[in-house]
Amino acid sequence: MKPKIGWIGTGVMGGACASRLLAAGYDVAVFTRTRSKAEPLLDAGAVWADSPRAVAERSDVVFSIVGYPRDVREVFFGVDGVLSAWSSAVDASDAGPCDGSSGAAPVDASGKIFVDMTTSSPELAVEIADAAARAGFDALDAPVSGGDVGAKNGTLSIMVGGSDAAFERLSPIFANLGTNVRRQGGPGAGQRTKTTNQILIAGNMIGVCEALLYAYRAGLDLDAVLASVSSGAAGSWSLSNLAPRILQGNFAPGFYVEHFVKDLGIALDDAERLRLSLPGVALARQLYLALIAQGGGRLGTQALIKALATLSNVDAFDADAAR
Repeated sequence: MKPKIGWIGTGVMGGACASRLLAAGYDVAVFTRTRSKAEPLLDAGAVWADSPRAVAERSDVVFSIVGYPRDVREVFFGVDGVLSAWSSAVDASDAGPCDGSSGAAPVDASGKIFVDMTTSSPELAVEIADAAARAGFDALDAPVSGGDVGAKNGTLSIMVGGSDAAFERLSPIFANLGTNVRRQGGPGAGQRTKTTNQILIAGNMIGVCEALLYAYRAGLDLDAVLASVSSGAAGSWSLSNLAPRILQGNFAPGFYVEHFVKDLGIALDDAERLRLSLPGVALARQLYLALIAQGGGRLGTQALIKALATLSNVDAFDADAAR
């Protein structure tokens, strides 16, 4: 029998992933703060639950993909969180500052697995794994890369931290979501691998946007430029997938700017703990903060070109004019 799935968070990424599991024949219960965002899943056969606890009470495996580490903490440790459903004897001092009880009897936690796919703090991932182990179940940190396209097509890269046994048990489920699924090590290793990914993207997005601005101001045919450089040494996922969106004036989010700023903050915080200087990450974060100040926080990361265009007094990036 297929395990019953719980899904918490139905945004750009979460909604697409949960939809794929429904299509694969899994029984899926969903919770998200704004119920209207879950309506397409409910129409497709998902069951609504009123809280993360309610999701956990009817599920064998609970996935979360939410916005920020504080949201992950609430989903797991909160009064109506996953831990409150799956633990009958968790000491409040172990469960974190949001711990509490809704008064309902907890369910048997044996064999349960909590999977957080949010890009979050490695330290929080370890804290969650430790609390889950004390309560008798497993927790994996499994952030993803591949954007909205990867989520819809089931081609995500999934970077997993946690026990090998839990990872192997979930391999059939992960196979519906990603084509590059790898266990990176113990708790927190998935998050640190995703941080590595975001560090790579940060510098690359600056390069993509600066290159397009240069080619635009130089009067080149931007489509022809992309056709020449995308398959060469300068090629990257961002260049192939996000640069065409820029040329179309499409700044819809595959990944929100405000969430990327959060990710880069996590990278800088962890780098400080590791006594590393990452000036490129710091620069990228400042440029994205400028974009947020310009009102672009809910745009996709490709909208960075707007902030860079402002620095050079390019009033409007009109790709059509360069064609």
